[in-house]
Formats: sequence, C-alpha cells, structure tokens
Amino acid sequence: MVTTGLRPRRSAALRLLVVAVALAGALFTAAAPASAHAALTGSTPAQGSVVDRAPEQVTLTFSEGVAMGDDSIRVLDPQGKRVDRGKLRNLCSGSIVKYGTGLPPGLRDGTYTVAWQAVSADSHPVSGAFTFSVGAPSKSAAALPEQEVGGGLVGALYGVARYLAYAGFVLLVGGAAFVVACRPAAALVRSVQRLVVQGWVVLTATTLAMLLLRTPYTGSGDLADAFDLGGLQQVLITKPGAALVSRLLLLAAAALFVAVLFGAYARLQEPGRAQQEAEGDGAEEDGTADAGDESGDGADQALDPAEEAKRRKDLTFGLGIGGVIVATGLAATWAMAEHASTGLQPAVAMPVDVLHLLAVAAWLGGLAALVVSLYWGPPVERTAVRRFSRIAFGSVVVLVATGVYQSWRQVGTWHALTDTSYGRLLLLKVGLVVVLVGIAAVSRRWTGRLGEVTKAPERELVPALVPDHGPAAEPDQDPAAGTAPDNARAAQLARQRAALRTARTKRLRDADPERLGLRRSVLAEAAVAVVLLVVTTVLTATEPARTEEAVKAASGGQSTATNQPQVLTIPFDTGGPGGKGTARLDLDPGSSGNANELRLRLSDPSGKAMDVPQVKVSFTQKSKKIGPLPFSPRHIGKGHWRASGVQLPVPGQWQLSLLVRTSDIDQVTETKNVKIG
Repeated sequence: MVTTGLRPRRSAALRLLVVAVALAGALFTAAAPASAHAALTGSTPAQGSVVDRAPEQVTLTFSEGVAMGDDSIRVLDPQGKRVDRGKLRNLCSGSIVKYGTGLPPGLRDGTYTVAWQAVSADSHPVSGAFTFSVGAPSKSAAALPEQEVGGGLVGALYGVARYLAYAGFVLLVGGAAFVVACRPAAALVRSVQRLVVQGWVVLTATTLAMLLLRTPYTGSGDLADAFDLGGLQQVLITKPGAALVSRLLLLAAAALFVAVLFGAYARLQEPGRAQQEAEGDGAEEDGTADAGDESGDGADQALDPAEEAKRRKDLTFGLGIGGVIVATGLAATWAMAEHASTGLQPAVAMPVDVLHLLAVAAWLGGLAALVVSLYWGPPVERTAVRRFSRIAFGSVVVLVATGVYQSWRQVGTWHALTDTSYGRLLLLKVGLVVVLVGIAAVSRRWTGRLGEVTKAPERELVPALVPDHGPAAEPDQDPAAGTAPDNARAAQLARQRAALRTARTKRLRDADPERLGLRRSVLAEAAVAVVLLVVTTVLTATEPARTEEAVKAASGGQSTATNQPQVLTIPFDTGGPGGKGTARLDLDPGSSGNANELRLRLSDPSGKAMDVPQVKVSFTQKSKKIGPLPFSPRHIGKGHWRASGVQLPVPGQWQLSLLVRTSDIDQVTETKNVKIG
C-alpha cells in the first residue's frame, strides 16, 4: 500500500518529462541537416562556365577559414579520371580564403568535374561539386559520392552525440553548482548524486564517441573508419580533435571533484550521525545516502563544532574555486571549436560564449537538480530554493547580455532573422526563453510563500502498525533450524519499516501546499528547458545568418549551393515482381535558364543496373504555378537514360516527379524536391 501510493505522483512526473522529451525529439527529427558553415563563394573557372583553353589551376574561394588537405580538391575529366596534380595550394590573402590545385597542360576539350571537401573553422564538414567545360560541353562519366559529407548514419550518430554532450555538461556543471552554492545538504541526496554522476558519464562517453567518429564524419562516411588509428592520429592534430582531448583531460579532473563532493564534503554535511546510524538503512529509502564510514564517523564526531565548521567552509571554498576552473575549461572546449572561434571578433566572442554556456548550465542544470530534490528526496529548505532563485535570475541576466552580442555577431541584420534558418531558430529560442522566464516567475512566487521545513515526528509508526513478535522460532519448527525463518521475518520487518518511513517523508512533503505548487511549476520549467536545450544544440549546427547572407550577396542573391549539379537518390517500389529498386538522378549544372543535362540510372536492391519498360520525369513549381514540364529521357544502355536540353525557366524550389513502370500494370510515381539556382 505504501509503495503503490508513491507511484502515481512519480508516474505523473515521469509522464510530463516523457512529453517534454518527445517534443524535443520531434523538433530534432524535423530539423534539417546542418547547413554548410563555410560556403563556397566563388571559383576559377566559374561553375558552369565554358573556357577556350584549359586553365593552369582550379581555385576555390570560401566565406570563412577551412581546413583542407592534398586530397580535398579533385578534378575529374569527362571519363571520370582524376587529372589534378594532387597538391593543395594555399592562396589565402588577408580576409580572402582561397585554395587551389594545379592542372597539367594539354587537357582535352570537354566537361570537367570539380569535387571538393573541407572542414570549416567551426569544426563542421562541408563538401560540394561543380563542372566547367574546356572548348565545348561534353558528356561526363564522372561519378560523385551519393552521400553528402557529414551525413548518413555517421552524421546521425555524431549529431546525437553532440546533443547528449550538451545535456551531460548541463547536468554535471549545473547539478554540482546547485549542491555547492545552493543546498550543501543535497550532497547526501541519492537522486542528486545520480544526476551529477550520470551527467559526467554521458559527457565522457559522448566525447569519446565524437573523437572516434571525427574521421568518418569529416571524411569517408564509413562507420568502420571510426577505429582507424591513422585517421585518429590526424584528428588529434586538428582544432576539434584538440578540443575533444582537452575535454577528456578536464573530465578526469571533474571526476576527482565529484568524488570529493559526494565523499568528504557530504560527510561534513551529515547531521546527527549517531541517530542516523541507529535508524540504519532507512536513510537510503528517504532519498539520502550514507556517505560516511565507521572510521570516518568517529573522527568527525570528535571534532570541535568550530573546527568542523571551519573545515566545511574551507572545503566549500576549495570546491567552489576548483569547480569554476573545471567548468570554465569544459565550456571553453566548445568555444574554441565552434561558431565563436571564427568570424567577427573571435577574441571577444570566445569568452562571451564561455559565459553563455556557464549561465545555461547554472540555470538549467540547477533546475534539474531542484526537480529531483523536490520529487525524490527529503523536503527542500526554503533558503536553498531562494538561493537557487537568485542564481537563476543572475544566469538569465548573463544569458540576455551574451545572447544579444551573439545574435548581433551571427545575424547582422534585422531581415536575416526571418530570411534565414539561423534567424528563425534564434527567434524560436528567444520565444522559449520568454516562456521559461514566465514560468520561473511563477516559481519565484511559490518560493516566497514557502515556510520552514517541519521536523518529522519522533514517534516511530512501525511498531504500532507492524508488530514484532520477537526472535522466537515457530512452534512447529526444529529448534536447530529456527534461525532461517527468524532472519527472513527480520528482513521483512526491515523492509516494512523502511517503506513506512519513506511514506512518512512523502506525506510530509505532500502536506505542504507551497512545496507541492513549487514542484509542479519547477517541473514545467524543466519540460520547457529540455526543448530549449535541443533548439540551442540545433542552432550551433546551423549556418550563421551573416554567412548565409554574404554567400547570397556574392552569388547575386542565390546560394551557390543551389547552382551546383543536383544528385538525387529516389527509392521506388511498383508493387509487382522485380518492382523494387533505386533511381539515381543527376541534373547538371542544376541552374535555371540553361540547358541542363539529366542522367538517370536505375538499380535493383543488389545494386545491379536494371531495365524497365518506361520512365518519365517532370518538374513542377507550385508557388509560381509552372508545370508540370515533362521530359522523356532516352534509353542509352542497360539501366541508363539521358535527356539533354532540360530547361527550367526560373530558380527556386521545384518538385521532381519520376514515373517508373515495370510491367503493363505495375507502375509508381515518386516525388522529391530539388532546388534550382
């Protein structure tokens, strides 16, 4: 009866948290893949251009700093053979970021493909491809990777690791700060201990995972390359690799901090140790941990109260200083490898980013510690809640100040707030912060109504409700075997006493309407905070609005990414025998007003080319009520079709429809969106 009475409220709290996580998951799954952070703003020769004679080199210009190697720029001839010299040339000058690769003399006429891959200064991989022609355009057999760098399974795993790393940082730093600065007695609460330790475990595990995944994430995309020692060695000398290694070293120091926090520091916070020993295992069921040991207890109780208070003060000061140093170092590992480390004013942006992350952790991590304390621990003192309220208010002030600076730095103009993905996500984040502050104001009102924690009744309820018949053996038992049932009954009585003691603690919490209201408002804060943390993480993986606007300006109002050859992979199933397969469609150069060449290849589930009686392709732009514009590719070989002169009159988002017929009665039409520059 006692334990089942405890479950409904916990179940309700867990349901609310599950709803919050579901909302966060919906936002995560609906979010588009991370945009390119360093964008290609120009090239020589220009993409889609026709030059009279072969150039001596191919150069690429980027919107910000990138890391490239000798294999980062590849030039392929019409037959798909690599023709560049395989040596990267650094042509950067001042604020212009430019790289190139040399070409041999005497290249034949035809269409050449340039494929490039790099890692932007904020650690995100970027890639692309374009074509140019020497003399006159020609057919091209150059095969480009179907999977974009940073995508696929590896990209998904790396993205999940990034989300969990932020969550682990918030729980570790914010939970520890709550214990040291707001409620030292929480060092004895099991739920708070688990929260902080789990935050450390999550952050450590995800950091190791990100370090191993860097090689396939920025390169091949093959998950097996995560265990390539040569690739790992190359990662360690990059800026993101150095940041991840530094984070691991700091987490080793954080482990020592956590051990002291829930060891020596917790023992100093233990009140009435002799009485606690008499009560036995009940402390753990009440939500508190027995942090002491027999040898330590005697030594601590022998201390003079003034000496014990001095030790507590000194250890609190030491933990505070050490914790600030470790937390600042951990936050700096993000600042040195992401948006803050590149672009405008990095010397100012990086310290501001560190402050921003620390404020987020102090607020949201402390909020999580308060939630578990209110739901799975002894009644929380009024002074502890008020201390956290003051810290949360200070954190909000820091967040507003640093957020305004970061927004100006990354957005730049007012219209970019609505015209770019980064700006729209930033508006969503601001809206969530406003909601969170509103709920926090309600929590502050409940805090003002709190009274002091009432002391638990001294009268033990267990003897009256669960009579103890003593250690005597049952009459029908053999006296020699009487110990076994006695031990079993003693264990049963101990469990009953512990359950009743837990119920008594919970009854005291629920009898306080102010704390009940505070628990509900704080839980609502935590639910919104989960979604806010997800939006923040998505924001760090999105191309800054200032960069996106600069790229659009450099390309005449259209992003260069939309002027590149479009490669689409479309699975299909007509429903009949042999009706399953995959279509790969290449549209080159992928621009409006020009005669594009459309190449189509169909393959069966095993990857072999497959023929079908009929394929049709059409393009529709619903926003301008254009189309459908039909095109019938001609069959040029087993599983291959081609159409020349595919002209799309205007740039923008087009809907491509692919009809595949595998028999007289089995056919299907698949649609996919494609962006035309």
